[in-house]
Amino acid sequence: MTDLELRPPSPVRQPPLPTGPLRPLPVRRTPWQAVHTAVLRIDAATPADRDRAADVLRALAITGVVLGHWLVSGVVLQAGGHLVGDSPLGHRPELTPATWILQSLAVFFLVGGRVSARSYTAALALGTGYRTWLTQRLAGLLRPATAFALTWGLVWLGLVLAGTAHETIHTLMWLAYSPLWFLGVYALLIAATPLVHKAGARIAVAACLVVAALDASRPLFADSGWTDTLRLLSIPAGWLVPYCLGAVWAAGGFTRRRSALALLLGGGGAMAALTLWGGYPASMVGVPGSTLSNLSPPTLAAVAFGLAQAGAALLLRVPLRRAVTAPAATGPAATPRNRATPAQFLWAAVALLNLSAVTVFLWHQTAMLTTTLIPLGLGHILPGLHTSPDSPGWIAARCGWLAVFALVLAVLVTAVRDRDARRANQTNNSTITRYEKVVRRRVGP
Repeated sequence: MTDLELRPPSPVRQPPLPTGPLRPLPVRRTPWQAVHTAVLRIDAATPADRDRAADVLRALAITGVVLGHWLVSGVVLQAGGHLVGDSPLGHRPELTPATWILQSLAVFFLVGGRVSARSYTAALALGTGYRTWLTQRLAGLLRPATAFALTWGLVWLGLVLAGTAHETIHTLMWLAYSPLWFLGVYALLIAATPLVHKAGARIAVAACLVVAALDASRPLFADSGWTDTLRLLSIPAGWLVPYCLGAVWAAGGFTRRRSALALLLGGGGAMAALTLWGGYPASMVGVPGSTLSNLSPPTLAAVAFGLAQAGAALLLRVPLRRAVTAPAATGPAATPRNRATPAQFLWAAVALLNLSAVTVFLWHQTAMLTTTLIPLGLGHILPGLHTSPDSPGWIAARCGWLAVFALVLAVLVTAVRDRDARRANQTNNSTITRYEKVVRRRVGP
């Protein structure tokens, strides 16, 4: 019988233990921590010499225009089933003081003049020609404006083919395309930046005189049809005034509070005198049924109001700058923050709004119209959306719809931003990364 040789089992080989330092496990961040990190990145990406007050002023101007349009642009469903435009200002004159707050276009042109003047100065220092500089400046306006116009052109075609009532099409197109006039005027003023850069103060005075002369021609030649056409020159001339003041600001003007205070008091006093004794309406926006509008085209009262707004904006620079600037960590034991301060949160909101300023301005009326049309298509007539704006109940309901308008606008802005990113092959770039690239590329806000 064969003897069996029993062998002990071979030991199991264990993998060698690591001898180097152990890498810590990745820390899983909560959504709130991710928000803090994003806010801190925006704050850290902002150059230390950037005047944040200018960005805040522009954000406030955009917010005022958007809220103003949403509050005074009513769409009313008529008995015949078509839509017409209306405004609570035509029914409730006591709302007029609201236009003194929400009509903030002069502040936008003030900041725009400062931005363009600083940008042009930097281009000259780098040896960049005027044509190249202008092309770069206008590209940021023309690309989103072209996409917006084409989109609503397709909407118009669809409405026509669907047999929609002419009154409804006119109302929708008027409200949707109304922001384009602003971009046209802004582009014209950008093209005039070299002249404004050389003699901003003198051109501002000349523009005021042009508006005054055109206003005087209206009653003197009331029977002549050419006066209304000639007064269209007040559109570029009226907004040239705050634009020139922005160029003066960029050149180092308004360092003393007394000059800004003079603009505020002088402009405010002139506006009060013109509305009380000069026959100008008190509302700073157009009112349905009114024979004269301060905005279409800008009147001398609107120019005076813009001077007062510019003075107030310049006086607010220091507190606004302080509100969006977090105090720097000091001392030898200072460590990097991992939680953003309220000032940094506020600055992040301002920075992101400025990053999409043109898109927000173009699409804000579309957000309101989208919210208005969807319930109507489902057969629902809702207060504040489809009813006449002639009662306090409409105003209360409209204020409730503002949050919905803002949500729809955020969706539209995100969709447009993602489309632009795909066209530029930047699908992996987040909004925060885009902001970091923009502030590195631009001079001034």
